[in-house]
Amino acid sequence: MKKTLAGLGAFALLATTACAEGEDGADVDEDVNDAAEAADTDDDGATSDDAAAEDAETDEDCAVLEHAMGLRWQQQSAEAKALQAQTYRLAEQRLEELVDEADGEDLALITDLDETAVDNSELLARDMAQCHDYTDWETWDHWEREGTARVIPGALEFFERADELGVTIVYLSDRTEENLDDTLAMLEELEFPQVEEDQVLLLGPPKQERRESVEAEYELIMQLGDTLHDFHEGYAGADLEEQHDLIEEHADRWGDDWFVLPNPTYGSWQEAELDEWDAEMEFGTYDEEGNH
Repeated sequence: MKKTLAGLGAFALLATTACAEGEDGADVDEDVNDAAEAADTDDDGATSDDAAAEDAETDEDCAVLEHAMGLRWQQQSAEAKALQAQTYRLAEQRLEELVDEADGEDLALITDLDETAVDNSELLARDMAQCHDYTDWETWDHWEREGTARVIPGALEFFERADELGVTIVYLSDRTEENLDDTLAMLEELEFPQVEEDQVLLLGPPKQERRESVEAEYELIMQLGDTLHDFHEGYAGADLEEQHDLIEEHADRWGDDWFVLPNPTYGSWQEAELDEWDAEMEFGTYDEEGNH
């Protein structure tokens, strides 16, 4: 009995995308084991034709695997947690300064939710393990209603401090308005402060209109997000070259009143071509201790 190529492909997919069980990781060992068992199929078995058909579509159906390293970094790396906590700590220090410098009393900050305040990587990992391109957002509605998002490290401490300082927190997200009750329940369960219906502005009007509605009522002193259009309407629909130009125009805002959280799992950059070093590959030899 031999392993078919399709069976091996299924096993390799789940083995590649599986994350080790840990304090923050999802346990997918059973899926990997199931895939390994499924890989042991007889060449003449009843599943051979189906497996071959599936294998013929593997390249297209599992293109989402190109996101595996970024998703693994976001969910499992200690560096991601450190960078997230660092961003929120610096934002808190700057928020205290901005509050002291402000003229008025009606101060507000705007924060995005997904991959800024809460982590949705378990949804992305599940979709990728099933060769579904999560960037088409077809599975997002179910996640908004029943998913178990996790708090981004440092987020709760930051928003609790903002609450203590008397700053109004506006949660501005492109989650759907139809799932408002579920989003409110999620934020309350995670113990975010100031979770009120009029302070959670979901998809309906464009983000810029929702920002302007906040600015009409408050002095907006800070924004947080994971994608550039969380901060300014100019980034919405802009190509990468235009985005880089806008970054330079807004250079004085980053780390002052605009704070970006890392998100290597999806974004307007995901189809960009990579610059490659134009040199032939050469391989060195190293001993067991890594010495050349």
